[in-house]
Amino acid sequence: MENIALIDSFSEFKDDKLIDRVTLMAILEDVFRNALKKKYGSDDNFDIIINPDKGDMEIWRNRVVVNNGEVEDPNSEISLAEARKIEPDFEVGEEVSEEVKLAHLGRRAILALRQNLISKIHEHDNTNLYRQFKDLIGDIYTAEVHHVRPKAVILVDDEGNEILLPKEKQIPSDFFRKGDNVRGIIESVELKGNKPLIIMSRTSEMFLEKLFEQEIPEVFDGLITVKKVVRIPGEKAKVAVDSYDDRIDPVGACVGMKGSRIHGIVRELGNENIDVINYTTNTQLFISRALSPAKVSSIKLDEETHRADVFLKLEEVSKAIGRGGHNIKLAGLLTGYELDVIREGSPAEEEDVELTEFSDEIEPWIIEEFSKIGLDTARSVLKQDIADLVRRTDLEEETVAEIMRILREEFEE
Repeated sequence: MENIALIDSFSEFKDDKLIDRVTLMAILEDVFRNALKKKYGSDDNFDIIINPDKGDMEIWRNRVVVNNGEVEDPNSEISLAEARKIEPDFEVGEEVSEEVKLAHLGRRAILALRQNLISKIHEHDNTNLYRQFKDLIGDIYTAEVHHVRPKAVILVDDEGNEILLPKEKQIPSDFFRKGDNVRGIIESVELKGNKPLIIMSRTSEMFLEKLFEQEIPEVFDGLITVKKVVRIPGEKAKVAVDSYDDRIDPVGACVGMKGSRIHGIVRELGNENIDVINYTTNTQLFISRALSPAKVSSIKLDEETHRADVFLKLEEVSKAIGRGGHNIKLAGLLTGYELDVIREGSPAEEEDVELTEFSDEIEPWIIEEFSKIGLDTARSVLKQDIADLVRRTDLEEETVAEIMRILREEFEE
């Protein structure tokens, strides 16, 4: 009975954790062999027969019969007199198989055995969980809010697995209550001790890309390709899309009629403003599209330094830069170029020189004085009145006049 009761308790783990029969048998045998080693010093001469489905288990110890008084290892040898108590016709040299009851191991050993089994099954379960979520890295996953903490939200999926959504992986406008369903991508899985640490992210560019795959059939089917995604989570994002089928308008297909297709993605991301842009290998055209909604007049590229001067009419400049500089920052990230906005018809369009370039003729402390009042370039200083500069700085009138002369010479050459 004791064997059956113990196996029954082991079977609970099999049912709860869905461990296959072969794996459970291997874990059970390993646990029992460890217990036998502790009790008898070796498990080499033991046979363990387990049937977890029926709850049957038997342990047999095999010992060689030796003459009375010649037993050197009680675990592997048995005296002739003891052997004949089991079976009267045993002879010296024969092998005796005797069943070992769990009770022979002692109560403490049985409790330790059960604890060891629990540990082994949890270890197996954690290894499987680690492998399962490793395969899900980069995929969208949904889980329920279990606990909200200041630095992270603890999520639990349908199978009771715990997933961590750290504060820095949340969109700034995210607000969660217990029981809410949360979508994000599985960003990383690490083994902390024996337990897997599963990290979800809602701020990753990959999350936005996967939302496009999930919400837009043409992207899912491969008719439209998402070339690159850049975003400032919760604020603004730019997505470059392309199609190998000329009959498909990739931007129109992604946005949908009156924004119907992209609306769900925008809502999921806390009303993040998403610009969908037609990808092109023409760098100037790509930069121009990336700076949408601004209309670019012309672009001067430096392919070696990956910089670009972007010329715009005055009324287009604020659109190109965007609120908080988000538009131009994302355009730069999308295109891989550092973008400098230049207003058409302004002195900035003409050649200008940083004041620091004159450090061999102008003392650094004087350059610092100009910098304090926002004058960093030669032309910005030349536009000022000498008397006004004297009033706004600690410089003498003669010094300011000399600086003006040096700067004018630079531009009159």
